[in-house]
Amino acid sequence: MVEELNPFKISQQQLDSAAQIMNLDKSAHAILREPMQILTVNFPVKMRSGDTKVFRGFRVHYNTARGPAKGGIRYHPKESIDTVKALAAWMTWKCSLANIPLGGGKGGIICDPKMLNDTELEALSRAYIRAIGKFVGPKVDIPAPDVYTNPQIMAWMMDEYSTSVGYDEFGVITGKPIEVWGSEGRFDSTALGAMYILRESAKLYKINMKKARIAIQGFGNAGGFAFELSKRLGAKVVAISDSSGGVYSKAGLDYDKLAEAKKKTGELSAVKGIDKISNDELLELDVDVLIPAALENQITGQNADRINAKLVLELANGPVTPAADQILFERKIPDLPDFLVNSGGVVVSYFEWAQNMQKWYWTEDEVNSRLDLIMTRSFKSVIDTQKKYADAGKKISPRTAAYIVAVERVARAMKVRGWY
Repeated sequence: MVEELNPFKISQQQLDSAAQIMNLDKSAHAILREPMQILTVNFPVKMRSGDTKVFRGFRVHYNTARGPAKGGIRYHPKESIDTVKALAAWMTWKCSLANIPLGGGKGGIICDPKMLNDTELEALSRAYIRAIGKFVGPKVDIPAPDVYTNPQIMAWMMDEYSTSVGYDEFGVITGKPIEVWGSEGRFDSTALGAMYILRESAKLYKINMKKARIAIQGFGNAGGFAFELSKRLGAKVVAISDSSGGVYSKAGLDYDKLAEAKKKTGELSAVKGIDKISNDELLELDVDVLIPAALENQITGQNADRINAKLVLELANGPVTPAADQILFERKIPDLPDFLVNSGGVVVSYFEWAQNMQKWYWTEDEVNSRLDLIMTRSFKSVIDTQKKYADAGKKISPRTAAYIVAVERVARAMKVRGWY
């Protein structure tokens, strides 16, 4: 039987599994299986050729029982509504698990940003925010950067929204440059949050970080920062990859050499004197910690029985399928889920939004300290829930425990609001 890899169906399957174990009310379950609102927009952009091209974009509000929708905007040639819906669902659980006063949302445009110059990219970004303008706002839905979007694009969008309402509204977007009241500590917050989770996991699963070997799939912002931050814990990164393939060195890799090769050639494999490996081979290395930090559906029912890591830390969104999750659980390999591990980005986005709304700004040390507190608290809530169910005779995976914590909070909010 071919494994289902549709991201939204996977998100529903994960919810269904947790709902069954926690005996979730049927009405709450029905509400939580589908997004509350879906907006599809088609908008024109004048290109450098002089022609006008119509682009399609999406914005999804999955659930706002606990606060305004929150989630990134992706630019991708293969963007799909099912991907956006799944990511909006996972944002709902991510915000709930972190226990911050936000709901889940997500957006995207079907486009190839690599084919656009800066003028076209700005025009596209401004046109999109005009198209969804009535769907967003600091008390309604707060977007942020995601795949192939960045702080500059967020600044253009914030400026366009501010122009449309007639006053500066910095709180409509997070992930902005510092010059327009972005937050200190935002840029590497996803990876830093993951390192706090790794630190706590190492204590629980008795992994000596001073001797730990780490493999990272992905050399983007999250993977690159994870490489650097892993060294702070004393660990050694022995393998890393990008879309062209990976590199491996038993003695450990040099980040600066990798970054230089990537900048000059576009490929990590250009570094000389170290072993070249495929992405598939990287996933199956005998390491202490495996960090999938690239694409979804990388560890599946087809390769999960060949994973040799002592701990899997999901830095990417949806890198492990439900079938793989079950196999890893049966093999007693802890797999810490994406909406726990990579929630540092949305937590600091929440900090940025709160600072914008209060007009009171924090230092990087203050941001990092508060991030550490929330990430550590979230990890503890997952482990405590696992133990609670184990004590009752039900062994559950970290992902299921995280879902139970997050879903229960959203369901309670819906209940007291009278939604069911």
